[in-house]
Amino acid sequence: MPSKELTAALKAARAAADVIGAHYRKNPSVRTKPDDSPVTEADVRAEEVIRATLSRHFPGYGFYGEETGRHAMEAESIWLVDPIDGTRSFVRESPFFSTQIALMRGGRFVLGVSNAPAYGELAWAEQGAGAWLNERAVRVSAVADLAAAAISSGNLKSMARSPRWRRYGELIARVSYSRGYGDFAHYHMLSRGALDVVIESDVNILDIAALTVIVREAGGTFTDLEGAAVGLGTTSVLASNGALHAPVLEALAR
Repeated sequence: MPSKELTAALKAARAAADVIGAHYRKNPSVRTKPDDSPVTEADVRAEEVIRATLSRHFPGYGFYGEETGRHAMEAESIWLVDPIDGTRSFVRESPFFSTQIALMRGGRFVLGVSNAPAYGELAWAEQGAGAWLNERAVRVSAVADLAAAAISSGNLKSMARSPRWRRYGELIARVSYSRGYGDFAHYHMLSRGALDVVIESDVNILDIAALTVIVREAGGTFTDLEGAAVGLGTTSVLASNGALHAPVLEALAR
């Protein structure tokens, strides 16, 4: 039985999907934010709908949104929301975008919803209750040998500028195969056992907060590239099926 919080988060994600769907492939106007990332009317309106839905059910909770910033961050429970993670894909009419909603309580992420309506996947998880993808319980793979591993990477710009880039190349040469699915897609695949490792070096916590819960509840491990726990300041990712986490950390160690 889902909690009231999960029920509200799923309701908010579906309401946002209606807003986003009304703008998708409709040539939305795009402006550039100070951090050089794009934003559309769909991003703003979807976040407004999400915030209104969550606030109606949980008025005392904090809220940290991609478009509206931080509110009541001193609260014990805080919603973290990216209404359209993958706005560049959304603008270019590619289905690789999603709505990310997470709940942080006492500094720990305890609930996550990842909805990719154009791609046809809705994933969610709640602490202690397992992970679900399109109504089906999912579990990470049992692959324990790097030579048999499938790795996916996301944005690696900062890694490409660092000494770790050589280590990454050496790691790729050791695994079975590598791809770059990116965004929500490779985390969904990791959670259902279709991938074994995900690596990213340039993320925002709003991009991954919900996904940390989904991967963890599917039996995986989710840290940054140094092996540290994920928090509000996290900017890199090593997510795995658990069995491969230590070997990959060792392979990438600077």
